[in-house]
Amino acid sequence: MHAFDVLADPVRRRLLELLAPGEQTAGTLTDVVRAEFGISQPAVSQHLKILREHGFAAVRAEGIRRVYALDPTGLDAAEAALRRLRAPLTQRLGALRTEIARGARAATRAGAIAAASDRQADMPAATTVERDAS
Repeated sequence: MHAFDVLADPVRRRLLELLAPGEQTAGTLTDVVRAEFGISQPAVSQHLKILREHGFAAVRAEGIRRVYALDPTGLDAAEAALRRLRAPLTQRLGALRTEIARGARAATRAGAIAAASDRQADMPAATTVERDAS
């Protein structure tokens, strides 16, 4: 199962959200998810198993309780996959930024030339005649 497949399920994403602040017992995770999603305890256990098997969660025994924690391995894999997808896009966006900047510079130059041309056109005709008379 790909990291994105693991994250695609809303129950698993919610479990990860619950684990993000820190460790949680299996009972606490089960109670919250059952209340929010209306699924059975075995279904929650299956989701936790998938998170463990794919490196998103770690579990340790504390007496008879199971304590879950976020495991960065799965999140790192998802992040690496996103970087691979983002790399070509980043290159294209960089090229687009360059073209936009070129267009903006060209527009600024064109605007400056047009403004100078307008100022010259607005000069009084007498000024031109006076220069010719001198």
